[in-house]
Amino acid sequence: HEVQAYMGHLETADKDSVHLVENEIQARIDNIFSSLERLELLCSKEPPSKRQSAKLRVDQLKYDVQHLQTALSNFQHRRQAREEQERQRQELLARTFTANDSATSIPIDESLQFSEALQSAHRGVDELLGSGSSILQGLRDQRVTLKGTQKKLLDVANMLGLSNTVMRLIEKRALQDKYLMAGGMLLTCLLMLLIVQYLT
Repeated sequence: HEVQAYMGHLETADKDSVHLVENEIQARIDNIFSSLERLELLCSKEPPSKRQSAKLRVDQLKYDVQHLQTALSNFQHRRQAREEQERQRQELLARTFTANDSATSIPIDESLQFSEALQSAHRGVDELLGSGSSILQGLRDQRVTLKGTQKKLLDVANMLGLSNTVMRLIEKRALQDKYLMAGGMLLTCLLMLLIVQYLT
């Protein structure tokens, strides 16, 4: 309640005393926060039947104090914004302009340097884009080359597969020819023996 009463004095306080009122309010809020921390410790020592209601009351107090802290912070931000506007207004009213005021001169050299830096940056970006484009074209050419090489390898693999099949057929035919030759020789010898025995 004391903090809320002090908050009411903020709007009516003059420039000299408003800082004192803010400091007093902040000190009381800090004191309340430290008291709430002690209350939280005491809540944990309450009997289980009263612990929940005590914790709810402490949480409600904490919420109220946080609301007051937020209101104080908002007031301080508004006050600082008003003071900054007042300071800028006073500086503008107190400023005197002359014909050769340096503040109204145009920095040609700085503009030229800035323009040259921008052009240099543009050239650097263009060079990067050009090198990136050439690298991309080189990758595309390599892709086409690799596709052609892959096709040739597949053709060679197919030819090797066909050659292996032909070689297996030739070996099989050669083995069959050996069997036929051996069988024919045995059959011829057998026939010759039979003819010799029949004639004698």
